Amino acid sequence: MTKESTVRTKKFNAEKLKREIISYLLITFGTVLMAVGIYFFKFPNNFSTGGVSSMAIILSALAPKFTQAEYMLAINMVLLVVGLLVFGRGFAVKTVYCSMLLSVLTRVFEVIVPLSAPMTDQKLMELFFSIAFIAVGSAIIFNERASSGGTDIIAMILKKFTKMDIGKALLCSDFLFALVSVFIFDMETGMFSVFGLVLKAFVVDNIIDSINLKKCFMIVTDKPDEICEFINKELHRGATVSECMGAFTDSEKKLIITVLSRNQAIMLKMFIKETDKHAFSVITNSSDILGKGFRNVM
Repeated sequence: MTKESTVRTKKFNAEKLKREIISYLLITFGTVLMAVGIYFFKFPNNFSTGGVSSMAIILSALAPKFTQAEYMLAINMVLLVVGLLVFGRGFAVKTVYCSMLLSVLTRVFEVIVPLSAPMTDQKLMELFFSIAFIAVGSAIIFNERASSGGTDIIAMILKKFTKMDIGKALLCSDFLFALVSVFIFDMETGMFSVFGLVLKAFVVDNIIDSINLKKCFMIVTDKPDEICEFINKELHRGATVSECMGAFTDSEKKLIITVLSRNQAIMLKMFIKETDKHAFSVITNSSDILGKGFRNVM
C-alpha cells in the first residue's frame, strides 16, 4: 500500500468515525425527546397511540404490580432478545442502543420525577405535546437509519417470515390498543388515543420530509460559467449543465441543474439576481434526493 493510499484510508476512516459519532448523538437526542413525550405527556394521560409504550399503559392498568416504565423496559428487553435470536449478529446495533436507551430513560424519569397525575388539566394540549416530542424524536431516529425498537422488531420478524402487509398490520394493532383503552379507561381517553394515533402518522412523515427538504434549481442562463463557479467554489456543490434553446426566441442558452440546502438556495438566488438579471430559474422542493452528497442509494 502506497503512502497516498494509506493517507486516503486514514482520512476515510476518520470521516466515517465522525459521521458515526454525529449519527449516535442525533439518535440519542431523538431518543431523549421520545422519552420526554412518553413519560411526561403520554403515560400520565394513558394515551394509547401505539407502540410498546401503549402496551405498557394497558398492562399497568390491568396489572398495576409494575409501573408503566417497568413494563416498557421488560417488553423491549424481550423483543430485543427475540430479535437477536431471529436475526443474529445482523440485528441492527442502533436499534438495540435506541430501544434500551428509551426504556432506561423512561425508567430514570419515573424515579427522579414521579408523576401521579397529568401536569395540567389541558388534555388536548398534552396530547399535542406528546405527539410532537415523540414525532420529532422518531423522525430524527428514522432519518439516521435507526429505529426505537419495540413494535418495529415485530414488524421485522413478520416481514422475514410472512407475506403480510406490515404497515397495515402494525396500524391495525395500534388501533386495537387505542380501542382497548376505551374499555380500560374511558371513552374520552380512547377518543384522544385514536386522534393521537392518526395525528402521529401525519406528523412523523411531514417532519422527516422537512428535515430532508432541499431546493432543486433549474436555471436557464447566458452566464453558466459564473454561476457554476459560484456553486462549485462558494457553495461546494455540484451542478449539471446542458444545452437548451428558447422556443419563442430560438436563442441558445445553458440549462444548469443543481440541488442545494435552504441556506445555500438563498445565496444562489442572490448571486443569480446580481449576475444575470435575465436568467430564468425554476425552484422546487424535494425531500427525496439520492446520490453523492445526499442520501446513498440503498
